[in-house]
Amino acid sequence: MENPLSRDQLSDFFAKGEEQSQRVLYGPGSSERIGEHAKDLGQRVLLVTDQGLSAAGHPQQVREDLEKAGLEVTLFDKSIENPTESSVQDCVHMAKTAQIDLIVGLGGGSSMDTAKGCNFILTNGGRMADYWGVGKATQAMLPLIALPTTAGTGSECQSFALISEDNTHRKMACGDEKALPLVTILDPELTLSQPRMVTACTGIDALTHALESAVTNKRNDSSDRHSGMAFELIHENLPSVFERPDDLEARGAVLLGASHAGAAIERSMLGAAHSMANPLTALRGTVHGVAVGLALPAVMEFNAGQPETMARYADLARQAGIVPRETSNRDSFEALVARVRSLLNLANFPSSLSQLGFEEKDLAGLAKEASEQWTAGFNPRAIETHEFLELYSSLFKPTPCLEETQELR
Repeated sequence: MENPLSRDQLSDFFAKGEEQSQRVLYGPGSSERIGEHAKDLGQRVLLVTDQGLSAAGHPQQVREDLEKAGLEVTLFDKSIENPTESSVQDCVHMAKTAQIDLIVGLGGGSSMDTAKGCNFILTNGGRMADYWGVGKATQAMLPLIALPTTAGTGSECQSFALISEDNTHRKMACGDEKALPLVTILDPELTLSQPRMVTACTGIDALTHALESAVTNKRNDSSDRHSGMAFELIHENLPSVFERPDDLEARGAVLLGASHAGAAIERSMLGAAHSMANPLTALRGTVHGVAVGLALPAVMEFNAGQPETMARYADLARQAGIVPRETSNRDSFEALVARVRSLLNLANFPSSLSQLGFEEKDLAGLAKEASEQWTAGFNPRAIETHEFLELYSSLFKPTPCLEETQELR
């Protein structure tokens, strides 16, 4: 089907001059053509997904489309949230038994990470801890097709697999350019079955990806382009998705925005909001989108203490049309933070750590864990354990409800 969105970024996902090692295909119903794209890459497919999607019927349809193209399909639908080394090994065992030569990741970030993790071990051996870092796979990897059903992680446009250690629950970022999906298919129709809370959590996660990747100390012209497009698409369309869940055009825009944010992460990395979020998930199982959403405004305010970072935030607000071009950096930044807080309010997220079950005695340990997270090193403003403690402390008690929700609708 023809793209319903008349935006330059739909037809030109990658900027001129960038290496186009990945094909990104967009459009309602585009997933039905997966067989056409898969048949040139392999014959025995491992379809990696989760049981929730199996219950919704998505893997069955994808399997049917692949089989119509003459491919053999083995289904692994036991991906778990925050996949672990052992859950990846379960996937590897099935892949070895079926002697697969192509992987399809169907679902959210967890399914994508499981598919990538399986690819690492299946082709290069060892265990996931061996690939913690960047570029540690020495052997070629199998082709991977990414088919996201959520608009959140952007994993479909990244070469990283985030896998948790079984015992410590620490997330290992295992990245290698060979792990990047060869083909990514963005079909907004696949996101229609998401429950509202999943839509909210993934949407806020994508918003955080856009804003964090826009300001890291590794940012560059390419990441700026992707993060700017991501923020514009997400902040403009996420309210419509909340209000009208069947709005396919708005869902498509958010899905595309999440993928742009994923591409920005690939080039720029993330920052302190993700460093704060991961310990919250490890200690009390806080859903990732809720965790990063809670941390984001506080981290933005901390980062804005650095004038050049405040200027970058201000540019995002101006470019996205949140404020007029002539607005000062300070006023533009404050409008941007207000917009973020309004989206969090519209998502109906908790506004404090206490509401999530944390106690004051937890804060010191959380701060120590946050300072040890790999994303902390990419934050634009250097941040130490005592500063993480101050940020967590500021988030402990609820903040007053915002009155801007109606403006977003």
